[in-house]
Amino acid sequence: MTKKFKFINNQSKKEFLALPDVIQKRFANDLNAICQDREPFSKFKHLKDSVGIGAVELVENGRPAYRTVYVAKFADTVFILHSFTKTTNGVDRKAMDTAKKRYKLMMKEIKK
Repeated sequence: MTKKFKFINNQSKKEFLALPDVIQKRFANDLNAICQDREPFSKFKHLKDSVGIGAVELVENGRPAYRTVYVAKFADTVFILHSFTKTTNGVDRKAMDTAKKRYKLMMKEIKK
């Protein structure tokens, strides 16, 4: 069964489109695989504790590093919550806070 694909809001779409083309294409391929119930090609990390149940971060390391946070657990939809450039080691608290706020927004939308 193929899942739908949806940005949680206009800002999450702008963030994704602001990623470098090569990263966008890589993450788009990952998201396409996820929509088809397959594993992403990129490295990924579950964010259950920092964002919410079902939240996953696609990881592209380097200088700088890039991330896209998505949820594919609900409503037969892959929700893109946040995409960002990571320039520091460790957890990017601001990015995780943004993802967590958008996770709450997603949960409200699902319950409608």
